[in-house]
Amino acid sequence: MVVPPVAHVTAGLQQPGNLPEGEWLFIGCGNPTRQDDGVGPWVARELAQFVAKKGLSGVRVVDAGTAGMEVMFTARGAARLFIIDACRGAGPPGAVFRMPGHEVASEAPATMSLHDFRWNHALYGGRKMYGEAFPSRVEIFLVEAEALDFGLELSDAALSGARKVLRQLEDELEHCH
Repeated sequence: MVVPPVAHVTAGLQQPGNLPEGEWLFIGCGNPTRQDDGVGPWVARELAQFVAKKGLSGVRVVDAGTAGMEVMFTARGAARLFIIDACRGAGPPGAVFRMPGHEVASEAPATMSLHDFRWNHALYGGRKMYGEAFPSRVEIFLVEAEALDFGLELSDAALSGARKVLRQLEDELEHCH
């Protein structure tokens, strides 16, 4: 499957920014020009279309790309936060992993550049900076990548995993929101 460049797939996606109190926030992370690293943006785009089709309120879907700082700033005020990204080395290609955010939040080294500041650092930093205004209910969805070379296509395995995550998130919205 060819995933179009982010500039052409933002229909339904919302811009990062502070949330009204109590919204559910879904953030897709990753680089869609590096094949399976585009899993997060792919899920965000598809989920945004689902939210629009269902007319759901109190839900924001954002493609943060590779901007970890945007995750931290955007999450402030959310009631629940869901982060979707690719991973490497945790299992077979396409495997889906779901975990609470506190298990992966980590402090960023002081010598780290902003380019290396990732969503796991954003979880730690956001909690430190915003305290109670940062969501305490954070769930991470990771899809094991197979291919991370330059390209716009998700591998079949990653696409299968992305679809599983999408179904789980749609179910969460339909039954729990």
